[in-house]
Amino acid sequence: MTLFNYWHFIALGIVLILFVLGIIAALKQESAKIKLGMIFSVTLVSLFLAIFSVVVVDKYTKVVKLYKVKNKRILGIEQIVYTGIVKNEGNHPIGKVTFEVKLVNKGHASGNVKGGNFYKASGFFDFFTGGYNLKFKPQSVTKEFVVAKNLKPGEAKSFRVHFRYPPYFRSTSQFYKVWGH
Repeated sequence: MTLFNYWHFIALGIVLILFVLGIIAALKQESAKIKLGMIFSVTLVSLFLAIFSVVVVDKYTKVVKLYKVKNKRILGIEQIVYTGIVKNEGNHPIGKVTFEVKLVNKGHASGNVKGGNFYKASGFFDFFTGGYNLKFKPQSVTKEFVVAKNLKPGEAKSFRVHFRYPPYFRSTSQFYKVWGH
């Protein structure tokens, strides 16, 4: 759950005022069908506006930056480790900071996709199965990690995350981003 700041309460207050005005206007109608339709519409629009306003306020008040990101592949256990620092650059506290890593196999990041870039099984058993029961080998892997909680304005925190590295990846392109909510 996101940490609310005063901008959230202002936006939700405006939505609440619009909701109350819509309900009052609906109750002044004489026809029961129109009343129910208006109440349903006002409720639906207000709910949409409330959710949208929380997302927009989060986007503009919770600013997180990523510093000194490094990675190291550990071949013995087929894992990759990412380390770095996240810092709250905004003026409001952040409930959770999420770090996302996307690994893309050979050539796919630049749009240079050729038939030979995809994984091909090459084993004795695979030769005899002839395509039956072949396991799907994804060419991109995306992982998300919560790397900090309750980050105050100006505060920084180091992190370390690791996950299984696909052994069939070659010349991997790496993309990462961070956001607060």
